[in-house]
Amino acid sequence: MVVEAPSHGLLAILTLRETRRFVRERHGRMMAAFFAVVFALVSMWVGEMLILTPLHVTPYAGILWSPGTNPQWWNYPGILVVGGWGVLDLPFLPTWTMIFVSIGVGIGISAAVLLAIELVRMRRSGAARSTAIGSGVGLTPAMIALVTLGACCSTGAAAAAGIGAVAQTTGSTTYTLVANSWYLSLFQVVVMGIALIAQEQLLFVTRGIFARAGVDRDSPALAAPAPLDRRFLVGAILRVALLVGGITWSLAMVADWITIPPQSASAAIWFSWGIQYQLPALLAILVALFPSAIHRGFTTLARSWSLVLRSALLVAGLSLVTWVPPPISSWGIYGIGNEILGMLGLPAGWGAVVPLTTDGLTVALRWGFQYLLVGGFAIAFALLAARALLPLEWSAGWVGAGSPSSPEPSARLVVIDSPASPPSAASAGGVRTP
Repeated sequence: MVVEAPSHGLLAILTLRETRRFVRERHGRMMAAFFAVVFALVSMWVGEMLILTPLHVTPYAGILWSPGTNPQWWNYPGILVVGGWGVLDLPFLPTWTMIFVSIGVGIGISAAVLLAIELVRMRRSGAARSTAIGSGVGLTPAMIALVTLGACCSTGAAAAAGIGAVAQTTGSTTYTLVANSWYLSLFQVVVMGIALIAQEQLLFVTRGIFARAGVDRDSPALAAPAPLDRRFLVGAILRVALLVGGITWSLAMVADWITIPPQSASAAIWFSWGIQYQLPALLAILVALFPSAIHRGFTTLARSWSLVLRSALLVAGLSLVTWVPPPISSWGIYGIGNEILGMLGLPAGWGAVVPLTTDGLTVALRWGFQYLLVGGFAIAFALLAARALLPLEWSAGWVGAGSPSSPEPSARLVVIDSPASPPSAASAGGVRTP
């Protein structure tokens, strides 16, 4: 008989079906709630939404409304509670951001703990195989959230390390982000959402680990993860780097809105936002999350649309990794070459553009992850799409279903008919068993 590999469509990924199933079936709901509450409390404390200090005041609780002249409209309506124990300040947008991020962190840490327990049990029983892939699956959202801990909360948290990290990865400044705290909320929501999607895919792959150990017997066909070899590590590292570069480069466009209102931006600025920022950034994010699906979709794309997409990516990539001549560079369309000239103090007549911030770490992250990595991958994809995607697919795919680039079955993953049976021979249509 032929057994198809389990499906994991876009709707399942966006709704975190596998993550929710994993936590629910291992009785991790209370654990997720515990970690979410703890993270929320710590985040409020770091962000100064919660101040615990003895006060000699009359207890007060009320709703704060915007006076109409306050430019930080996203903080209203808010809740203010004052008592002898301290102050609780809950501005509108930061509070909802904190709730979303805390839920994501709770689910992420719970999945990591539960997965680690299962892997330890399997290793002790001698059933573990290629388990290193799953050891840190659930930690992805938690680690990203901890990096920006407190950044979504009070504007008084200017000294929080998270705000500096966001500023460095988006090419902005700490002062600008503190004055426009809505961007910090947007940054955390986007990053947390993508991190949860990445975790969802990794958890789906690790179902094969539990199938071999007899832990998960729900599905008729499950996959075992690829062995942790050199090619897998290269592919995984490249996907993570593209994901980081793509997210931060896409959000850097939104950071520009702080100083350049979209409604008053010129056509050249909109060209830069659309072609230089979003096109290569979205490509980097999509290929990092769905390399095989993007490969299949691109091969079936009409020739005319493929040519248009390749041309636009080539223009975007070249403009980022090279130098844009004046006066175009003065219009807001420039690349790493222009910023290098600006850092050297050369005149604008040479196309020099001084970056918004000249902090060494910020510039290094911007040039390395955004200009060179995201822009360079856009060029590689425009010229040789299949070869550009090949390293990414070393850490993704299903054996037995074939790879998009080759009709031959892959040897990196095995689909097994049942947890109790040994791996069977794979074919392009599924898994054949006697």
